Amino acid sequence: MILKKAIQIACAVAALSAASAVGVVAAAFAVYAALRPMIGPAWAAAAVCALAAAMIGLGGLIAALAANPPRFKKPVAEEKDLVSRLIELARDKPLVAASAVLAAGAVAFKNPKVTAAIVSAFMAGRNATPKK
Repeated sequence: MILKKAIQIACAVAALSAASAVGVVAAAFAVYAALRPMIGPAWAAAAVCALAAAMIGLGGLIAALAANPPRFKKPVAEEKDLVSRLIELARDKPLVAASAVLAAGAVAFKNPKVTAAIVSAFMAGRNATPKK
């Protein structure tokens, strides 16, 4: 059962490889046929070769980046309270902050009881924290 699955996978890989090779050859011939009347057969062949080399180089670059992705050091963020994070968000993304203010205003206008409950819960939470 395992051997049968391995053979099926190998056959699928071989079929996909053959199909992609046929597609690459057809694309190269189409480029050659398009360039031949404009620049001549020798330069058209050279252009096809240059295009193939560029594609191989691009594929190698993508494979190298996939094998060893660049590592960016993340700055160690100190723990911030909610208010300072909101102020930082408003500085970084003012459109998001303006949208949030408009949404909060719409909720406050539509449901004043909910707004009063949220404000009282926020104020009660601030008073409950011990001062140092």
